[in-house]
Amino acid sequence: MCGIVGIVGKRDVNVQLYDALTILQHRGQDAAGMVTCQDGRMSQQKANGLVQDVFRTRHMQRLLGNMGIGHVRYPTAGSSGPALAQPFYVNSPYGIALAHNGNLTNADKLSEDIFKTDLRHVNTDSDSEVLLNVFAHEMQMQGKLSPTADDMFAAVAGVHNRVTGGYAVVALIANYGLIAFRDPNGIRPLVYGKRAAEEGGIEYMVASESVALDVLGFELIDDVAPGEAIYITEEGELHRRQCAKATRLTPCIFEHVYFARPDSIMDGISVYKARLRQGEKLAEKILRERPDHDIDVVIPIPDTSRVAGQALAQKLGVKFREGLVKNRYIGRTFIMPGQQQRKKSVRQKLNPIELEFKGKNVLLVDDSIVRGTTCQQIIQMARDVGAKKVYFASAAPAVKYPNVYGIDMPTTAELIAHGHSDEDVCREIGADWLIYQNLDDLIAASTEGNNKVTEFDCSVFTGEYCAGDVTPEYLEKVAAARNDSAKSGKKVKQMELPIGLHNGAARG
Repeated sequence: MCGIVGIVGKRDVNVQLYDALTILQHRGQDAAGMVTCQDGRMSQQKANGLVQDVFRTRHMQRLLGNMGIGHVRYPTAGSSGPALAQPFYVNSPYGIALAHNGNLTNADKLSEDIFKTDLRHVNTDSDSEVLLNVFAHEMQMQGKLSPTADDMFAAVAGVHNRVTGGYAVVALIANYGLIAFRDPNGIRPLVYGKRAAEEGGIEYMVASESVALDVLGFELIDDVAPGEAIYITEEGELHRRQCAKATRLTPCIFEHVYFARPDSIMDGISVYKARLRQGEKLAEKILRERPDHDIDVVIPIPDTSRVAGQALAQKLGVKFREGLVKNRYIGRTFIMPGQQQRKKSVRQKLNPIELEFKGKNVLLVDDSIVRGTTCQQIIQMARDVGAKKVYFASAAPAVKYPNVYGIDMPTTAELIAHGHSDEDVCREIGADWLIYQNLDDLIAASTEGNNKVTEFDCSVFTGEYCAGDVTPEYLEKVAAARNDSAKSGKKVKQMELPIGLHNGAARG
C-alpha cells in the first residue's frame, strides 16, 4: 500500500506536497519522493525513509514549481531500496513523472511487451516503472508535439486496455499539467478537491485519502471514478473523462478495516462510521453466541481497532479501557519481514497497563488477524500482567488469502487462518475464546455509508479476485516474492538517473 498526492497551484507547491505526504505517512514508511515542475524543468528528491528524513531544507529550495506529485511507499513484493522509491521519470515523450499506488497483475507480460514491441527500457523490477512506460508509450502513440486533453485521455484509455490489477495514479507532464486516473474496478482509492488561491483562481489537489485535502484546506469534490481520468492543466483548468470501456466499483474493503485513516471519506463512505458499525455488528454477534458472556473490560489494540472497540464495548454495556500504550515510533508490524523481527517489534511497540488487566476477563479487539504473531504476543502480555481470561475479537473475518492489488499481505502459508478452523487459530494464538466478524456484516458496515457501493474487493477473505486474471501460477510467484526469506535477502537493481533530471536521492 502506498500514498500518492498531486497538486496544481498558483505558487510553489513543494511545502504543500511535503505536508500531504506527512499526512499520508501511515500508507507507507519505506520510502518517500517528490517531483515538481517549473518552466518545463523537473526537479526530484526521493530516498528510503520517512518523509521527515527524506526532505531537507536544501531539497525544498530546489523543488520549485506550481505543480508537482509525491509518493510514500512500502514494498509489496519484498523488494526495497532507493532505486524503487517513487515517483519514476522518463524523458520521452515530453518528460513524464509518475507515482502509483497498487499492483499490476500482468506486470511481467507488460515488461516483455514494453521491451519487444514498444522498444522501451525498464530499469527496475517495479511495476510502477512498467506502468509509467506503458503510459509514456500510449502518449507517444498520439503523435502530437502539443498534446491536448483528448490525447491525454486517449493515452489513459490505452493504459486501461493493456493493464490489469489495482492502480491509482498521479502523473506530471512537463509544460502541460497533471493527470490522475484509477483502475476500472476502483480497487485503490483516489479523491480530488479544490480551493481558492490567494493569488486568485482555483488550485486543485489529488490524493489517496480525503484527509490530506482536509488538512491542506481543499474542498473535496469527488472520488475519481473507476476507469476515470482527470487532467489539470498547468494553468489550472480541470478536465475529466471516463476512459475505460467496462467499469465496476469494487473498492478494497481492507482500507476500511485497517489502512485508511478514520477521518477519511472513501467513495462517499466515512471510514470512521464504517468502523463504528464494524464494532456494533461484532457486538451483536457476541450477544448471539454468548448472551451470558463474562467480559469485564474491552481493550483495543491501538490504533486502528480503537473505533470498533469503543462501539463494541458500548453495545455490550461493558467498560472500555486503553490498556495498551503504543510507542508511536515503531512501524506497522505486519509489513515487517521476518518472524523474529516482528516479534521483537511487538514488544517494543506495545506495553500493557497492569491495573487494567489484573484479575479481569479481558476482551482484546483488533482490526484483523493476519499472521497471528502480533495477537499471540499481546495475549501473552495480558496473561503476564495478571489477566484472568483473555478473549480475542477481530473486526474483520479470517484473512485466508494473499492480496494481489497493492497490499503486502503475507503468503498463503504464512496466514494463520488459511486451512485452519477458528478453533485452531484460537488455540494457536493462546486465547480463551476467539470471534471473527462475519463477512456479510463487514460489507454491510461499509455499504450502510453509501448504498451506491454494492460490492467490495474482499479477496483476502474469499480468494475471489475481482480483476479476474489471477491464476494459481501467479499466486505461487507472489508467494515466492513475498515470503520472509525473500524479504530478508532480496536485492534490487539500481537505477541510473535519466539525463536532465535533478535528483537528490543521496541522503546526508
